[in-house]
Amino acid sequence: MKSFSATSFASDHSEGLERAIAAVKKNPQALFTDFQWFLYKAQNTVYFSAFSEESFDHEKLIKFVGNMVTLAPQLTHGFVGAKPGQPIAKHILDAITTIEEVDSFEGYPDKWLEPGLELFDQNDMPLFRVKAAILRGGPDSEGRASMILVRSSHALMEGADSALLSRSQNSGHGVMSSSKNKVPLKDRLIYGLIAALTSPIHLAMANFSSAEKKEMGFRSVVFDRHQLRRVSNKLEIGQRSLMFALVMHAINDGGKGFSEKKIKTSYTTLNSERTSADDDFFRVRTVNADFDVGGDFITFAKAVEARIAEVEAKDTTSMQFVLNATFKTHRFLHRFLPFLYSKRFFHYSGGYDMILTLVPPHRMYGNLSHGMMEPAFCGSYHPGSNLCTFVPGRANVTFNFSMQAGHLGNVEKVAQLLEELDQQVVEA
Repeated sequence: MKSFSATSFASDHSEGLERAIAAVKKNPQALFTDFQWFLYKAQNTVYFSAFSEESFDHEKLIKFVGNMVTLAPQLTHGFVGAKPGQPIAKHILDAITTIEEVDSFEGYPDKWLEPGLELFDQNDMPLFRVKAAILRGGPDSEGRASMILVRSSHALMEGADSALLSRSQNSGHGVMSSSKNKVPLKDRLIYGLIAALTSPIHLAMANFSSAEKKEMGFRSVVFDRHQLRRVSNKLEIGQRSLMFALVMHAINDGGKGFSEKKIKTSYTTLNSERTSADDDFFRVRTVNADFDVGGDFITFAKAVEARIAEVEAKDTTSMQFVLNATFKTHRFLHRFLPFLYSKRFFHYSGGYDMILTLVPPHRMYGNLSHGMMEPAFCGSYHPGSNLCTFVPGRANVTFNFSMQAGHLGNVEKVAQLLEELDQQVVEA
Protein backbone atom coordinates (compact mmCIF):
# COMPACT_ATOMS: atom_id res chain seq x y z
CA MET A 1 0.00 0.00 0.00
CA LYS A 2 1.39 3.42 -0.93
CA SER A 3 2.27 5.89 1.79
CA PHE A 4 0.94 9.42 1.79
CA SER A 5 1.86 12.83 3.11
CA ALA A 6 -0.21 15.52 4.75
CA THR A 7 2.58 18.06 4.47
CA SER A 8 1.54 21.64 3.79
CA PHE A 9 3.80 24.53 2.85
CA ALA A 10 4.37 27.30 5.38
CA SER A 11 1.87 30.17 5.52
CA ASP A 12 0.89 33.06 7.79
CA HIS A 13 -2.07 31.53 9.65
CA SER A 14 -3.35 34.69 11.34
CA GLU A 15 -3.24 36.76 8.18
CA GLY A 16 -4.83 33.94 6.19
CA LEU A 17 -7.61 33.58 8.77
CA GLU A 18 -8.51 37.28 8.54
CA ARG A 19 -8.66 37.10 4.74
CA ALA A 20 -10.71 33.92 4.93
CA ILE A 21 -13.38 35.36 7.22
CA ALA A 22 -13.67 38.47 5.05
CA ALA A 23 -13.97 36.40 1.88
CA VAL A 24 -16.67 33.99 3.08
CA LYS A 25 -18.90 36.82 4.23
CA LYS A 26 -19.34 37.66 0.55
CA ASN A 27 -19.29 34.10 -0.79
CA PRO A 28 -19.35 31.03 1.50
CA GLN A 29 -17.43 28.98 -1.10
CA ALA A 30 -14.88 31.71 -1.85
CA LEU A 31 -12.02 29.70 -0.35
CA PHE A 32 -12.84 26.57 -2.33
CA THR A 33 -10.47 25.56 -5.08
CA ASP A 34 -12.04 24.94 -8.48
CA PHE A 35 -12.00 21.19 -7.78
CA GLN A 36 -13.73 21.75 -4.43
CA TRP A 37 -16.29 24.03 -6.08
CA PHE A 38 -17.14 21.37 -8.66
CA LEU A 39 -17.63 18.63 -6.05
CA TYR A 40 -19.73 20.97 -3.93
CA LYS A 41 -22.00 21.89 -6.86
CA ALA A 42 -22.26 18.21 -7.85
CA GLN A 43 -23.34 17.42 -4.27
CA ASN A 44 -20.76 14.65 -3.99
CA THR A 45 -20.61 13.25 -0.47
CA VAL A 46 -18.24 11.00 1.48
CA TYR A 47 -18.71 8.94 4.62
CA PHE A 48 -16.78 7.21 7.41
CA SER A 49 -18.31 4.59 9.69
CA ALA A 50 -16.92 2.30 12.39
CA PHE A 51 -18.11 0.35 15.41
CA SER A 52 -17.04 1.37 18.89
CA GLU A 53 -16.75 -0.48 22.17
CA GLU A 54 -17.87 2.72 23.91
CA SER A 55 -21.41 4.02 24.06
CA PHE A 56 -22.21 7.65 23.32
CA ASP A 57 -24.51 10.13 24.99
CA HIS A 58 -25.16 13.63 23.65
CA GLU A 59 -22.29 15.19 25.59
CA LYS A 60 -19.77 12.60 24.42
CA LEU A 61 -20.87 12.94 20.81
CA ILE A 62 -20.57 16.74 20.91
CA LYS A 63 -17.08 16.40 22.38
CA PHE A 64 -16.15 13.93 19.62
CA VAL A 65 -17.33 16.32 16.92
CA GLY A 66 -15.52 19.26 18.52
CA ASN A 67 -12.25 17.30 18.57
CA MET A 68 -12.78 16.22 14.96
CA VAL A 69 -13.25 19.82 13.81
CA THR A 70 -10.07 20.83 15.63
CA LEU A 71 -8.12 18.20 13.68
CA ALA A 72 -9.95 18.92 10.41
CA PRO A 73 -10.45 22.73 10.34
CA GLN A 74 -11.68 22.55 6.73
CA LEU A 75 -15.01 21.41 8.21
CA THR A 76 -15.55 25.02 9.32
CA HIS A 77 -15.64 26.20 5.67
CA GLY A 78 -18.29 26.55 2.98
CA PHE A 79 -21.53 27.70 4.66
CA VAL A 80 -23.23 31.01 5.37
CA GLY A 81 -21.96 32.38 8.67
CA ALA A 82 -18.83 30.19 8.62
CA LYS A 83 -15.79 31.32 10.57
CA PRO A 84 -12.95 29.36 8.93
CA GLY A 85 -10.52 27.86 11.40
CA GLN A 86 -12.58 28.73 14.47
CA PRO A 87 -14.59 26.37 16.70
CA ILE A 88 -18.18 25.75 15.67
CA ALA A 89 -20.77 27.11 18.10
CA LYS A 90 -22.44 24.54 20.36
CA HIS A 91 -25.97 25.23 19.12
CA ILE A 92 -24.78 24.36 15.60
CA LEU A 93 -23.05 21.21 16.84
CA ASP A 94 -26.31 20.24 18.52
CA ALA A 95 -28.14 20.65 15.21
CA ILE A 96 -25.75 18.48 13.17
CA THR A 97 -25.48 15.53 15.58
CA THR A 98 -27.94 12.72 16.07
CA ILE A 99 -28.19 9.71 18.42
CA GLU A 100 -30.51 6.77 17.93
CA GLU A 101 -30.99 3.44 19.70
CA VAL A 102 -31.03 0.18 17.76
CA ASP A 103 -31.84 -3.39 18.74
CA SER A 104 -29.14 -4.99 16.59
CA PHE A 105 -26.21 -4.10 14.35
CA GLU A 106 -27.27 -6.65 11.77
CA GLY A 107 -27.02 -5.11 8.31
CA TYR A 108 -24.81 -2.21 9.41
CA PRO A 109 -23.17 -0.12 8.08
CA ASP A 110 -25.15 -0.58 4.85
CA LYS A 111 -28.41 -0.11 6.74
CA TRP A 112 -27.77 3.56 7.43
CA LEU A 113 -25.70 4.56 4.40
CA GLU A 114 -27.46 7.04 2.12
CA PRO A 115 -26.54 9.81 -0.33
CA GLY A 116 -26.49 12.51 2.35
CA LEU A 117 -27.94 15.19 0.08
CA GLU A 118 -29.60 16.85 3.06
CA LEU A 119 -26.16 18.33 3.78
CA PHE A 120 -26.99 20.90 1.12
CA ASP A 121 -30.54 21.74 2.22
CA GLN A 122 -29.58 24.60 4.55
CA ASN A 123 -26.86 26.97 3.38
CA ASP A 124 -26.28 28.27 6.90
CA MET A 125 -25.27 24.88 8.34
CA PRO A 126 -21.90 23.10 8.15
CA LEU A 127 -21.40 20.68 5.27
CA PHE A 128 -21.10 17.61 7.50
CA ARG A 129 -23.20 15.56 9.92
CA VAL A 130 -22.35 13.05 12.66
CA LYS A 131 -24.61 10.27 13.83
CA ALA A 132 -24.27 7.59 16.52
CA ALA A 133 -26.26 4.35 16.74
CA ILE A 134 -26.34 2.98 20.31
CA LEU A 135 -27.05 -0.68 20.91
CA ARG A 136 -29.97 -1.05 23.27
CA GLY A 137 -29.00 -3.23 26.23
CA GLY A 138 -25.26 -2.68 26.00
CA PRO A 139 -22.41 -4.25 23.97
CA ASP A 140 -23.04 -7.34 21.85
CA SER A 141 -20.96 -10.54 21.83
CA GLU A 142 -18.32 -8.82 19.69
CA GLY A 143 -17.96 -5.95 22.16
CA ARG A 144 -19.71 -3.44 19.91
CA ALA A 145 -21.65 -0.87 21.91
CA SER A 146 -22.21 1.77 19.25
CA MET A 147 -21.44 2.83 15.70
CA ILE A 148 -20.37 6.22 14.38
CA LEU A 149 -21.27 7.66 10.98
CA VAL A 150 -19.64 10.84 9.67
CA ARG A 151 -20.94 12.25 6.40
CA SER A 152 -19.44 15.26 4.64
CA SER A 153 -19.43 17.10 1.38
CA HIS A 154 -16.59 15.68 -0.71
CA ALA A 155 -15.46 19.29 -1.13
CA LEU A 156 -14.19 19.20 2.47
CA MET A 157 -12.91 15.67 3.00
CA GLU A 158 -11.02 12.97 1.10
CA GLY A 159 -9.67 9.52 1.92
CA ALA A 160 -6.37 10.84 3.25
CA ASP A 161 -8.27 13.00 5.76
CA SER A 162 -10.26 10.01 6.97
CA ALA A 163 -7.05 8.00 7.39
CA LEU A 164 -5.38 10.76 9.38
CA LEU A 165 -8.41 11.26 11.61
CA SER A 166 -8.61 7.53 12.33
CA ARG A 167 -5.12 7.93 13.80
CA SER A 168 -6.19 11.11 15.66
CA GLN A 169 -3.79 13.17 13.54
CA ASN A 170 -4.22 16.66 12.13
CA SER A 171 -5.70 16.63 8.64
CA GLY A 172 -5.63 20.37 7.96
CA HIS A 173 -4.60 21.08 4.38
CA GLY A 174 -3.05 24.52 4.74
CA VAL A 175 -1.21 25.74 1.63
CA MET A 176 -0.77 22.59 -0.44
CA SER A 177 1.21 24.02 -3.38
CA SER A 178 4.43 25.96 -3.68
CA SER A 179 5.45 28.71 -6.10
CA LYS A 180 8.70 26.78 -6.59
CA ASN A 181 6.82 23.92 -8.24
CA LYS A 182 5.33 25.74 -11.22
CA VAL A 183 4.39 23.88 -14.35
CA PRO A 184 6.24 25.40 -17.36
CA LEU A 185 4.35 28.24 -19.05
CA LYS A 186 4.18 26.33 -22.34
CA ASP A 187 2.45 23.39 -20.64
CA ARG A 188 0.06 25.66 -18.77
CA LEU A 189 -0.97 27.34 -22.02
CA ILE A 190 -1.47 23.97 -23.74
CA TYR A 191 -3.54 22.52 -20.89
CA GLY A 192 -5.53 25.75 -20.58
CA LEU A 193 -6.32 25.66 -24.31
CA ILE A 194 -7.38 22.00 -24.06
CA ALA A 195 -9.73 22.87 -21.18
CA ALA A 196 -11.17 25.86 -23.05
CA LEU A 197 -11.93 23.69 -26.07
CA THR A 198 -13.24 20.63 -24.23
CA SER A 199 -15.33 22.35 -21.52
CA PRO A 200 -18.14 23.38 -23.93
CA ILE A 201 -18.17 19.81 -25.31
CA HIS A 202 -18.31 18.45 -21.76
CA LEU A 203 -21.14 20.86 -20.98
CA ALA A 204 -23.16 19.77 -24.02
CA MET A 205 -22.60 16.05 -23.49
CA ALA A 206 -23.51 16.24 -19.81
CA ASN A 207 -26.71 18.16 -20.41
CA PHE A 208 -27.93 15.98 -23.25
CA SER A 209 -26.68 12.48 -22.43
CA SER A 210 -26.81 12.33 -18.63
CA ALA A 211 -29.81 10.69 -16.99
CA GLU A 212 -31.76 12.95 -14.65
CA LYS A 213 -31.90 10.36 -11.87
CA LYS A 214 -30.67 6.80 -11.35
CA GLU A 215 -31.52 4.41 -8.54
CA MET A 216 -28.42 3.98 -6.37
CA GLY A 217 -27.45 1.73 -3.49
CA PHE A 218 -24.63 0.94 -1.03
CA ARG A 219 -22.89 -2.29 -0.15
CA SER A 220 -19.91 -2.97 2.16
CA VAL A 221 -17.81 -6.15 2.23
CA VAL A 222 -14.94 -7.08 4.59
CA PHE A 223 -12.00 -9.15 3.30
CA ASP A 224 -9.09 -10.70 5.15
CA ARG A 225 -5.93 -8.81 4.28
CA HIS A 226 -3.77 -11.92 4.61
CA GLN A 227 -5.95 -13.71 2.08
CA LEU A 228 -5.56 -10.87 -0.41
CA ARG A 229 -1.81 -10.86 0.13
CA ARG A 230 -1.61 -14.64 -0.25
CA VAL A 231 -3.50 -14.63 -3.55
CA SER A 232 -1.66 -11.60 -4.97
CA ASN A 233 1.71 -13.17 -4.12
CA LYS A 234 0.71 -16.40 -5.82
CA LEU A 235 -0.41 -14.54 -8.93
CA GLU A 236 2.73 -12.36 -8.77
CA ILE A 237 0.80 -9.10 -8.93
CA GLY A 238 0.32 -6.24 -6.50
CA GLN A 239 -2.55 -6.17 -4.00
CA ARG A 240 -3.95 -3.01 -5.58
CA SER A 241 -4.06 -4.68 -9.00
CA LEU A 242 -5.73 -7.74 -7.48
CA MET A 243 -8.43 -5.68 -5.75
CA PHE A 244 -9.10 -3.57 -8.85
CA ALA A 245 -9.29 -6.71 -11.00
CA LEU A 246 -11.60 -8.55 -8.58
CA VAL A 247 -14.11 -5.71 -8.55
CA MET A 248 -14.05 -4.97 -12.28
CA HIS A 249 -14.26 -8.63 -13.28
CA ALA A 250 -17.09 -9.46 -10.85
CA ILE A 251 -19.21 -6.37 -11.49
CA ASN A 252 -18.73 -6.62 -15.26
CA ASP A 253 -20.11 -10.19 -15.03
CA GLY A 254 -18.68 -11.54 -18.23
CA GLY A 255 -19.60 -8.45 -20.22
CA LYS A 256 -23.19 -8.20 -18.99
CA GLY A 257 -22.31 -5.43 -16.54
CA PHE A 258 -20.37 -2.81 -18.49
CA SER A 259 -18.86 -4.10 -21.72
CA GLU A 260 -17.68 -7.25 -23.48
CA LYS A 261 -14.60 -5.43 -24.78
CA LYS A 262 -13.32 -2.68 -22.50
CA ILE A 263 -13.88 -1.27 -19.00
CA LYS A 264 -13.34 2.46 -18.73
CA THR A 265 -12.17 3.54 -15.28
CA SER A 266 -10.84 6.47 -13.36
CA TYR A 267 -8.76 5.82 -10.26
CA THR A 268 -6.81 7.91 -7.80
CA THR A 269 -3.21 7.83 -6.67
CA LEU A 270 -1.25 9.67 -3.98
CA ASN A 271 2.10 11.35 -4.41
CA SER A 272 3.98 13.34 -1.76
CA GLU A 273 5.84 15.32 -4.46
CA ARG A 274 3.39 18.08 -5.27
CA THR A 275 3.48 20.44 -8.23
CA SER A 276 1.17 23.22 -9.39
CA ALA A 277 -0.52 20.59 -11.55
CA ASP A 278 -2.08 19.36 -8.31
CA ASP A 279 -5.14 20.90 -6.75
CA ASP A 280 -4.38 23.22 -3.82
CA PHE A 281 -6.71 21.23 -1.56
CA PHE A 282 -6.88 17.61 -2.65
CA ARG A 283 -3.85 15.37 -2.21
CA VAL A 284 -4.96 12.79 -4.77
CA ARG A 285 -4.34 12.75 -8.49
CA THR A 286 -6.83 11.31 -10.92
CA VAL A 287 -5.67 8.75 -13.46
CA ASN A 288 -7.71 7.39 -16.37
CA ALA A 289 -7.24 3.83 -17.59
CA ASP A 290 -9.10 1.47 -19.90
CA PHE A 291 -8.84 -2.27 -19.26
CA ASP A 292 -9.40 -4.83 -21.99
CA VAL A 293 -11.92 -7.55 -21.18
CA GLY A 294 -11.11 -11.10 -22.19
CA GLY A 295 -9.76 -14.46 -21.03
CA ASP A 296 -10.01 -15.94 -17.56
CA PHE A 297 -9.60 -13.95 -14.37
CA ILE A 298 -5.88 -14.60 -13.91
CA THR A 299 -5.17 -13.38 -17.44
CA PHE A 300 -7.31 -10.30 -16.78
CA ALA A 301 -5.62 -9.57 -13.43
CA LYS A 302 -2.14 -9.73 -14.95
CA ALA A 303 -3.33 -7.43 -17.75
CA VAL A 304 -4.61 -4.98 -15.11
CA GLU A 305 -1.20 -5.00 -13.43
CA ALA A 306 0.56 -4.36 -16.74
CA ARG A 307 -1.86 -1.61 -17.73
CA ILE A 308 -1.47 0.25 -14.44
CA ALA A 309 2.33 0.06 -14.76
CA GLU A 310 2.07 1.39 -18.30
CA VAL A 311 -0.18 4.30 -17.34
CA GLU A 312 1.82 5.31 -14.27
CA ALA A 313 5.13 5.15 -16.14
CA LYS A 314 3.92 8.23 -17.97
CA ASP A 315 3.40 11.70 -16.50
CA THR A 316 0.49 11.32 -14.06
CA THR A 317 0.27 15.10 -13.54
CA SER A 318 -1.07 15.93 -17.00
CA MET A 319 -4.55 14.51 -16.47
CA GLN A 320 -4.94 16.30 -13.14
CA PHE A 321 -3.83 19.60 -14.67
CA VAL A 322 -6.38 19.27 -17.47
CA LEU A 323 -9.09 18.45 -14.92
CA ASN A 324 -8.20 21.46 -12.78
CA ALA A 325 -8.20 23.73 -15.84
CA THR A 326 -11.59 22.30 -16.88
CA PHE A 327 -13.09 22.92 -13.44
CA LYS A 328 -11.72 26.48 -13.55
CA THR A 329 -13.38 27.05 -16.92
CA HIS A 330 -16.72 25.70 -15.69
CA ARG A 331 -16.58 27.85 -12.57
CA PHE A 332 -16.00 30.92 -14.74
CA LEU A 333 -18.84 30.04 -17.13
CA HIS A 334 -21.18 29.23 -14.24
CA ARG A 335 -20.69 32.74 -12.89
CA PHE A 336 -22.18 34.27 -16.05
CA LEU A 337 -24.33 31.43 -17.43
CA PRO A 338 -25.62 29.55 -14.38
CA PHE A 339 -28.71 28.30 -16.23
CA LEU A 340 -26.49 25.97 -18.28
CA TYR A 341 -25.43 24.07 -15.16
CA SER A 342 -28.42 21.93 -14.26
CA LYS A 343 -28.47 18.87 -12.00
CA ARG A 344 -28.21 16.83 -15.18
CA PHE A 345 -24.79 18.36 -15.86
CA PHE A 346 -23.42 17.63 -12.40
CA HIS A 347 -24.84 14.07 -12.46
CA TYR A 348 -22.83 13.25 -15.57
CA SER A 349 -20.43 10.34 -14.94
CA GLY A 350 -18.11 11.15 -17.84
CA GLY A 351 -18.72 7.81 -19.47
CA TYR A 352 -16.68 5.94 -16.86
CA ASP A 353 -17.83 2.45 -15.97
CA MET A 354 -16.21 2.54 -12.52
CA ILE A 355 -14.29 4.89 -10.27
CA LEU A 356 -11.80 3.07 -8.02
CA THR A 357 -10.21 4.60 -4.92
CA LEU A 358 -7.62 3.00 -2.65
CA VAL A 359 -7.34 5.17 0.46
CA PRO A 360 -4.42 5.12 2.94
CA PRO A 361 -4.57 2.57 5.81
CA HIS A 362 -7.08 3.32 8.57
CA ARG A 363 -5.71 2.35 11.98
CA MET A 364 -7.57 3.36 15.10
CA TYR A 365 -5.51 4.98 17.80
CA GLY A 366 -5.34 8.24 19.74
CA ASN A 367 -7.93 10.32 21.53
CA LEU A 368 -10.32 10.94 18.63
CA SER A 369 -10.78 7.28 17.71
CA HIS A 370 -10.47 5.93 21.25
CA GLY A 371 -12.66 2.84 21.58
CA MET A 372 -13.34 2.59 17.84
CA MET A 373 -12.87 -0.80 16.27
CA GLU A 374 -11.43 -1.84 12.95
CA PRO A 375 -12.39 -2.37 10.20
CA ALA A 376 -13.34 1.10 8.99
CA PHE A 377 -15.92 1.68 6.28
CA CYS A 378 -15.42 4.67 3.99
CA GLY A 379 -16.83 5.60 0.64
CA SER A 380 -18.28 8.31 -1.54
CA TYR A 381 -21.47 9.03 -3.41
CA HIS A 382 -21.93 10.65 -6.79
CA PRO A 383 -25.33 10.49 -8.49
CA GLY A 384 -25.16 7.95 -11.30
CA SER A 385 -21.53 6.87 -10.83
CA ASN A 386 -20.31 3.39 -9.88
CA LEU A 387 -17.76 3.78 -7.11
CA CYS A 388 -15.67 1.38 -5.06
CA THR A 389 -13.46 2.55 -2.21
CA PHE A 390 -10.87 0.17 -0.75
CA VAL A 391 -10.00 0.80 2.92
CA PRO A 392 -7.10 -1.22 4.36
CA GLY A 393 -6.72 -1.75 8.10
CA ARG A 394 -4.39 -3.91 10.16
CA ALA A 395 -6.13 -7.22 9.48
CA ASN A 396 -8.88 -6.43 6.98
CA VAL A 397 -9.69 -4.45 3.86
CA THR A 398 -13.21 -3.18 3.31
CA PHE A 399 -14.63 -2.82 -0.19
CA ASN A 400 -17.23 -0.05 -0.12
CA PHE A 401 -19.58 0.19 -3.09
CA SER A 402 -21.87 3.05 -4.09
CA MET A 403 -23.41 1.94 -7.35
CA GLN A 404 -26.36 1.93 -9.67
CA ALA A 405 -28.78 -0.55 -8.14
CA GLY A 406 -28.61 -2.87 -11.15
CA HIS A 407 -24.97 -3.69 -10.42
CA LEU A 408 -25.27 -4.35 -6.68
CA GLY A 409 -26.31 -7.97 -7.21
CA ASN A 410 -22.83 -8.71 -8.58
CA VAL A 411 -21.02 -7.53 -5.44
CA GLU A 412 -21.30 -10.97 -3.82
CA LYS A 413 -19.40 -12.41 -6.80
CA VAL A 414 -16.29 -10.56 -5.63
CA ALA A 415 -16.09 -12.74 -2.51
CA GLN A 416 -16.90 -15.88 -4.48
CA LEU A 417 -14.13 -15.15 -6.96
CA LEU A 418 -11.57 -14.49 -4.23
CA GLU A 419 -12.48 -17.75 -2.46
CA GLU A 420 -12.06 -19.70 -5.70
CA LEU A 421 -8.65 -18.13 -6.29
CA ASP A 422 -7.57 -18.80 -2.71
CA GLN A 423 -8.59 -22.42 -3.04
CA GLN A 424 -6.47 -22.69 -6.18
CA VAL A 425 -3.53 -21.25 -4.23
CA VAL A 426 -3.99 -23.82 -1.45
CA GLU A 427 -4.24 -26.70 -3.91
CA ALA A 428 -1.19 -25.47 -5.79
